[in-house]
Amino acid sequence: MQTCAPQSSWLRVASSVDGVGLAAIGWPMPIVGPLLSYTGSFYSSTNSGATWISNNMPSVSSSEATSYSLASSADGWMLAALITYSLEGSVLFTSTNSGAAWITNNLPKGSWNSVAFSADGTRLIVGGFRILVSTNSGNSWMLTNSLAASCVVCSADGAKCAAISGSSLTGLRIYVSTNSGAGWVQTGAPSSNWLALASSADGSRLAAVAGNSSQVQLNPVVAGPIYTSVDGGGTWVSNHVAMHNWISVAASADGCKLVAADAGPRSTNAPGTTVGGGIWTAQISPTPSLNLTPANGNLTVSWIVPSINFVLQQSSDLSSWLDMTNPPVLNLTNLQNEVVLAPASSSVFYRLRTP
Repeated sequence: MQTCAPQSSWLRVASSVDGVGLAAIGWPMPIVGPLLSYTGSFYSSTNSGATWISNNMPSVSSSEATSYSLASSADGWMLAALITYSLEGSVLFTSTNSGAAWITNNLPKGSWNSVAFSADGTRLIVGGFRILVSTNSGNSWMLTNSLAASCVVCSADGAKCAAISGSSLTGLRIYVSTNSGAGWVQTGAPSSNWLALASSADGSRLAAVAGNSSQVQLNPVVAGPIYTSVDGGGTWVSNHVAMHNWISVAASADGCKLVAADAGPRSTNAPGTTVGGGIWTAQISPTPSLNLTPANGNLTVSWIVPSINFVLQQSSDLSSWLDMTNPPVLNLTNLQNEVVLAPASSSVFYRLRTP
């Protein structure tokens, strides 16, 4: 389903944990003044794409951008936008209010091209000729001895990662890591012109999109597929969607709601004069699993925040079920809804049900 976002040459999208908060970066517009500068076209939505609000990025560069990346924290309030300019190099912008205001972040000099957030926004992973990791929201960085990556994503805790690596000559492949990027394993995803990845909160569900490798290339547009994995990258399947110039993809916490951006063809005129493109969403019926964990004499019932509403119910006989009034609390370290219960005096069963 296409949203009502304005037609533009969309470059990157990001999603909050529930798929309600969305953000998108479009082709930068030139600002003519005493000095020529460029500002990114930034749009945000707080209602799953039903309506969009424009908030421009800071205009800090005198040259056009060559690559873009956008990441969101679990609640959608913390955003990170990584833009690499042809002359000035990479600049990392961060926002704590869904893009209403932005500041530049302390990023080591270099040509970086992808950024990922942990759920609480404290851990950032940046990909480029190597992979950078920050555990304090970008105040300091550590360079890992790992592969070069054109795109990186991570699970809620930042432990499970996925990356695109390779070249147009050798082919682009998808890799996964289970130790925060220290080591990587190539997955069985086919070699393609992969441009972007998305991950569920636990790293089990991944999505990958392919399209035109050059954001400035003219028509004809090179269309590509969308592939997904439900086992952490072990196996991949094609989703048989229409071949578009897919350039970005984002996922809800359970990985069952996807949003993908189509860059569309770009005209030969100045930046901003574009045709085609669009932002698309897909909803897969989630089947969340309940986890039961004893702690301090109580029982914690937890499940990954689903992309559609579920109600926790209890029963003593598996016949009559009652909605529980205990409000779940979101754990931002793993993006799990948690309900703490006192020990029951008899057997009790729990389940999740759609309202």
